[in-house]
Amino acid sequence: MNRLDGKVAIVTGAGRGIGRSIAEVFAEEGATVIATGRGASPAPFPEGVEYHQLDVSDEKGWAEVVADVIARHGHVDVLANNAGIIAYETLHDLTLDDWNRVVAVNQTGTWLGMREVIPHMIAQGGGSIINISSIWGSVAVAGAHAYHATKGAVRNMSKSAAITYAKENVRVNSVHPGFIETPLTDAQAPEINEYVVSMTPMGRAGTPREIANGLVFLASDEASFVTGSELVIDGGYLAQ
Repeated sequence: MNRLDGKVAIVTGAGRGIGRSIAEVFAEEGATVIATGRGASPAPFPEGVEYHQLDVSDEKGWAEVVADVIARHGHVDVLANNAGIIAYETLHDLTLDDWNRVVAVNQTGTWLGMREVIPHMIAQGGGSIINISSIWGSVAVAGAHAYHATKGAVRNMSKSAAITYAKENVRVNSVHPGFIETPLTDAQAPEINEYVVSMTPMGRAGTPREIANGLVFLASDEASFVTGSELVIDGGYLAQ
């Protein structure tokens, strides 16, 4: 038996990096996975994963994807809200457009996804929602003001939803990755990456699969008494 046999999971931001790894590992564990991303279908996924285009800030797009999943599969058991972007500007350097862009993806997209699947999860007797925050949703560095704001919001949105829907057996948890080798971090200034790795007690970057493995637990029935929690996967960064 695989740990996610029979489950239907939606994974956002799944075109690359952490999201793609989540989709692939969920499929390995037996789930039917609906992987979503803003662009056209990326490199082929393994068996068990289907790809849909979705801008997570688009209310209509969310409604269409979830309605299609319910029509074809009858239920949605797991939502992994992974899609996210970053802006590095300090508070006084941010434009309103940059602020709105980061909020739209990281915060509004997470809210829309939860809002769309929760009624179905309640009707079917439960489900698991996993929202990707960050170590920078709990602590800060200079700059990256909008990213800090939205990842902190994801942390507390997850707790609020967990408490609100606990009696309906809808579990909501957040995951807080440290520095992970992904296309997003590859695009950062090398000095930023070197600094975060230098501050990580394990002395290295994590891998997308190490994050995905944590999500498998939260998505599975093994985590049936886990809600409102923060799973930190950061090589010891936040333990300091």
